[in-house]
Parts: sequence; C-alpha cells; structure tokens
Amino acid sequence: MNRQSYINLPVKHLDRAIDFFTHLGFGFNPQFSDASATCMVVSSQMSVMLLSEARFQAFSPKNICDSSSFSEVLICITCDSRNEVDDLVKRALQAGGRTYNEPQDHGFMYGHGFQDLDGHVWELIYMAQEHIQDAQMELQQQTG
Repeated sequence: MNRQSYINLPVKHLDRAIDFFTHLGFGFNPQFSDASATCMVVSSQMSVMLLSEARFQAFSPKNICDSSSFSEVLICITCDSRNEVDDLVKRALQAGGRTYNEPQDHGFMYGHGFQDLDGHVWELIYMAQEHIQDAQMELQQQTG
C-alpha cells in the first residue's frame, strides 16, 4: 500500500502562513484548500494542512497547544543537500521565522531548523546518500 501523510497544523493567520511557506518554495493543492485551510505539498507522499485555529479545533477533541511556548510536534523534512538545508533556513528567516538552535553537523547527517510564524518547529536534515544506502542494506539483512 502506498500511504500518504497529512500533518494538520493550526495557524493564527492563514494568509500569512501561506505567504511564509510560499517564500520557502512550497506549493499548494487548491483541491484541498478554502478560506479556512490550505494543503501545502511537501512531496508526493507528504502534505501539511494549514488550518485556521477555528477549523483545526473543529477536528480536535483537545485544546490547541500554544506553540509559542510548548511543542506538540516536531516536523522533520529531508533535503537533497546541506546547501538546501541552509537555504530553507535562510528563506524562513527572511519571511519572519526564527531559528531555535545552531546547525548540527554529525558527519553523515547535517541538520538545522526554524520556527514558523506560529512557533511550529521544522527540522531540516540532509543525510549522505551512502549512509542511507548502508542503513537500508542493514535493515534488509535484519528483516530477511
């Protein structure tokens, strides 16, 4: 089965969130968008539904977390290069986001991240292709 992932995030100002993520280079699926929500396409397998707080609350049995003070989710996206990681962070800062730590270089993996306008944490990582292939081969050997 080919599964897709839809992450749902509440946002205070939908238009500002759309502008922010457009600045980062993401596109949107108008088929799943209206005045209170939009579907941001991250990849063919992953989308993020940016929902006005009222729309989000209609789906959730719990109160919305104040993401400026608390973390409920960390969203991690892979990138094709270290430069792409750095470029996305740079564009996030230019669009009004902020960083929460310094870049992390682990040799085989490089990461950095940002907080969007609503305080949601977005982690960006680049993993060396040879490390990914080694990990996939090891997993295949373990699972038979």
